[in-house]
Parts: sequence; C-alpha cells; structure tokens
Amino acid sequence: RSPRETSGVSSPASRESVPWSGDLHPPHQPMSDDMASMVIDDTKDRMARAVKRARTEFGTIRTGRAAPALVEKIPVEYYGSDVPLQQLAGFSVPEARMLVISPFDKGSMGAIEKAIRQSDLGLNPSNDGNNIRLTFPPLTAERRKEYVRIVKGMAEDGRIAVRNLRRSGRQELESFQKDGDLSEDELSRAEKELDKVTHAAEAEIDAALAHKEQELLED
Repeated sequence: RSPRETSGVSSPASRESVPWSGDLHPPHQPMSDDMASMVIDDTKDRMARAVKRARTEFGTIRTGRAAPALVEKIPVEYYGSDVPLQQLAGFSVPEARMLVISPFDKGSMGAIEKAIRQSDLGLNPSNDGNNIRLTFPPLTAERRKEYVRIVKGMAEDGRIAVRNLRRSGRQELESFQKDGDLSEDELSRAEKELDKVTHAAEAEIDAALAHKEQELLED
C-alpha cells in the first residue's frame, strides 16, 4: 500500500467526490422547527386537559335531570378515609329524574347517604337495603339562574387557565429566540400557531358552556 493509503488520508479523487460545503454544523432550520413544534404540541396537550377539567366541573352542576357526574366525585368517609363515591358504587338512570346508586359494599350505604345529604345538591336519598335512589326535583327559576352564574364562572376559570398556558408557551418560544435557536420569522409563525390552538381551546369551553346553559334553562 502507498503511504497515503496506510495513513488513512483520502486521495484527491475521493475528496472531490464529496464536495465540502464549508458548513461544519447541521442545518439550523429543522432543529428550530422541532423546538417550536414541541412547545406548541406540549401547550396544546395542556390546554386539552384544561378544557377537560372545565367540562368535568360543568358536570358537577345539576340540572333537572339525573346524571352520575353530579355525585360520583362526592367524598365518602370509608374506613377512615375520604373516597370518591364512584370508587364505592355503580350508577344507573332508570328514569330522567332518578339516579340509582348500587354500593359494592352494602356496609358503606349509610356513609354514602350521609355524604349525599351533606353535599350542596339538596337531594334526599332513600334506600331499599340494596340500592340508594335519588329523585331530582325540577329546578326553580331562581336556582337555574344561580347555576348558570356558577357555570359561567367555571368557564371563565377554564379560559384563564388556557390563556396562562398560552403565555407560558410564548415565553418559552421567546427564550429560544433570544438564545438564537429561533429566528424572528420562526418565532412569529410559532406564535401564530399558538394563538390558533388557544382560540380552539377557548371555543371548546364556550361550546360546552352553551350546552350546559341550555340544559339548565330547559324544563
């Protein structure tokens, strides 16, 4: 072998076959796009959870109709600990205004009834030894208006949570731009996308609120 081959140095021909671009670093654009996308995707996931929380809270406000969501989160004292009712019983709705609760452990029936009475639902449970029945009386006009006020407050809390997430996402993007990881144009595009997902999350909360208001105001 020639000295050039044994030294591991490529021949002029081999050097010419792979032209040197003069750039010692990988292209900047894909990395910056990935960083912006990760921030947006993470923020979008967090906003989806905020929307879900708002919907769950709406479900705790009763209409004139029976629904397990109204009682399933009620804490029940069970063997010295507070346990959500949904972990202690099953639910069924045989009629529009009746909810049947079937405790897995019949010994918990008294504690479940006590927890329901102590809640702010204004319901009076009855049992037949096996199941607990809740009858939902029609809401008064005054009560409906009060519940609408409450769910509007819950919706606003959800919107605030979404906007806070947008602010956090924007701050993270801006920090990348200051560190030179995003260009001004990339930051602008990312912020526009962040605004889109924010508006979409707020629209979901508004739609859920409108549906809940309709439930509350209908007979």
